[in-house]
Amino acid sequence: MNIIVTGASSGIGLQTVLSLSENPENTIIGISRNIESLIGLKQNIFAISYDLTQMPFENLVSKINQIMNAKIDVLINNAGYLILNTFQNTTISDFDSQIETNIKAPYFLIQSLLPNFSNPAHIVNISSMGGFQGSAKFKGLSAYSISKGALSIMSECLAEELSELDIRVNTLCIGSVDTKMLQKAFPGYKAQVSSEEMGKFIANFALTGSRFFNGKVIPVSISTP
Repeated sequence: MNIIVTGASSGIGLQTVLSLSENPENTIIGISRNIESLIGLKQNIFAISYDLTQMPFENLVSKINQIMNAKIDVLINNAGYLILNTFQNTTISDFDSQIETNIKAPYFLIQSLLPNFSNPAHIVNISSMGGFQGSAKFKGLSAYSISKGALSIMSECLAEELSELDIRVNTLCIGSVDTKMLQKAFPGYKAQVSSEEMGKFIANFALTGSRFFNGKVIPVSISTP
């Protein structure tokens, strides 16, 4: 399969790439601003350095086409950005930067890649339990949670919009995983799930989940947070 993973240089994204690369028949492109951790890992892993806030995406699509001539079977929108700040102190810049990375970038990346997708194809958007309706919410994460909630709604919408193209779209709302982003949001908290474990779960879901799900927002969490 031909697979693209954004936010691929560390944490869950990197572990997802590594899990997918275990099958030599998969070709994986990892997209991140910093790609040092991706270079030279395996022959079926290719890295593209790109800041996803730089839209439109013509240059990125051109780079993808240089590597991956065949159609894209799976896109995993994993890139995310979090600023921990109270509602009272959140600035317009804080808000906009999280909206831009967490919802605007995946929306327009999917749009830009539409001609490149296989039929069928699977798009997996990585959200957060903070963006899952009815879940526990935490101080300092309002803008982040709002942006991730929007990502969930986007998946539901695009599942309908893209149904005629045989492209299925789902969201995984991830709970606490042992990553730098978790430590930023909850300093000192110890997650029960490692990034390697979650990476394997996401990889498996990306490859098989479209057989059972479309337009679904799925919580993946065993704890609060």
